[in-house]
Amino acid sequence: MLAGKIPQQERDVMYRRKPQGWLKHLDFILLDLFCLHVAFTLAYITRHGLFLPYCDRFYFGMAVVYTLTDVIVLIVYRTLQDVVRRGYYREFAKTFKHVIIVQAVVALYLFSMQDGIEYSRIVFYLMWVYYLGLTYCLRLAYKKVLRTRIKPDRLRNAIYFLTTTDRAENVISRFCKYDTVGKYSLQGLCFLDENNAIEQVLDVPVVCRREEFVNYLCDKWADEVYVSVPAELSYPVQLIDSLVEMGIVVHIQVENLHNNAWQQQAIEYMGGATVRTIGLTMATPRQAMFKRAIDIAGGIVGCVLTGVLTLFLAPMIWIKSPGPIFFKQTRVGQNGKLFEMYKFRSMYPDAEARKAELMEQNRVSDGMMFKLEYDPRIIGCKKLPDGTVKKGIGNFIRDYSIDEFPQFWNVVKGDLSLVGTRPPTVDEWEKYELHHRARLAIKPGITGLWQVSGRSNITDFEQVVQLDKEYIQNWSMGLDFRILLQTVKVVLGKEGSM
Repeated sequence: MLAGKIPQQERDVMYRRKPQGWLKHLDFILLDLFCLHVAFTLAYITRHGLFLPYCDRFYFGMAVVYTLTDVIVLIVYRTLQDVVRRGYYREFAKTFKHVIIVQAVVALYLFSMQDGIEYSRIVFYLMWVYYLGLTYCLRLAYKKVLRTRIKPDRLRNAIYFLTTTDRAENVISRFCKYDTVGKYSLQGLCFLDENNAIEQVLDVPVVCRREEFVNYLCDKWADEVYVSVPAELSYPVQLIDSLVEMGIVVHIQVENLHNNAWQQQAIEYMGGATVRTIGLTMATPRQAMFKRAIDIAGGIVGCVLTGVLTLFLAPMIWIKSPGPIFFKQTRVGQNGKLFEMYKFRSMYPDAEARKAELMEQNRVSDGMMFKLEYDPRIIGCKKLPDGTVKKGIGNFIRDYSIDEFPQFWNVVKGDLSLVGTRPPTVDEWEKYELHHRARLAIKPGITGLWQVSGRSNITDFEQVVQLDKEYIQNWSMGLDFRILLQTVKVVLGKEGSM
């Protein structure tokens, strides 16, 4: 079945991805805005000579109107949906429609504001021609670059296949054919039927047996699993449910379906087949784009504040504890991806080495997290002879969560979101059971639901997991904004560091 032949009802719910999937559109948005302003400048120069339109107050205002209109139309009309898979004709049709809508909205604005007489008709029509030509050509060129220059080690989604021996070659070859932009990294294959003689299919290794598949993925980076099972074979319901519980997105060919109320689902087209995608949560491209836009805006503001704070904190930290001002630690991100998370250093340089000897005092008995009533590793923190604790600069930094500010750089980079689940350390991640891994079905964040529901007072890790899963399954931008507001309230209340 070709993409253009899929029924409208199925196309309307296609390509619903988790929040990180929208990044494939950001580059196209910037490219579109670039084409818009180049076309606007060329149209103005053609009519008025070698002058920049931005020096004219009226035309500068029109440039702002064009920019806002273009972004709104891109989002509302979902112009960039499925952009990387569109062919020459579909791309031209989408681009033509987008340009017409933008020009129509601008014309309506000029009519409503009674400014049409000041705006050159030649500029208006040339703008339409230039914009259409530039956008169409540059989109095609950029997609060609994506297809030829994306390297395997930078592919976004690690995917595994769960199928039968007789289907494996057809599924993988078809998947490679339709994955023309290199969106997926084909990590491995597991057979639902027993066949120990086959070690790989079309360069995709057979990683383990069916009964070992879940445990195997617990130690690997896995974003998605593609399931293709013949109708006559018993459907692996328990196995699929275990994968979803881990937070992995599962794509199932539509000939094999089952339902669970706690799972969110959507119909998609991938690998040359129509599949039903199952996960703990899903977001439309529009929702995901909005969330990432808020992250970038908040991350940039946070980075500026971090720079200001550094001017004051750097000498204070250095005087009390000579050494690096920033602390870098490897954390586990979405679906097991490792990244370096940054903080202002609030502990002495040997803090990590001393962690093992203090483990007996850990308030979280199962060791899934590490919390102490009195932590001697914190800069300036001392216990006096009478048993009272004297706090230092490190406690101040942690109590007001100032140590978290460098993480705004992680937000800008895309490692973290403003709101999500807190990323565990590698040693904590290795202790996780199956259902614990659902915490990282989405991109982790600087703050989250469990932090504003008790923060340091919550010592039961299962309660933390439950709150995180509640956030994932009920995610919305409204919930994110409420959590951000509650975070400010909690931090000002000095309830401890996140």
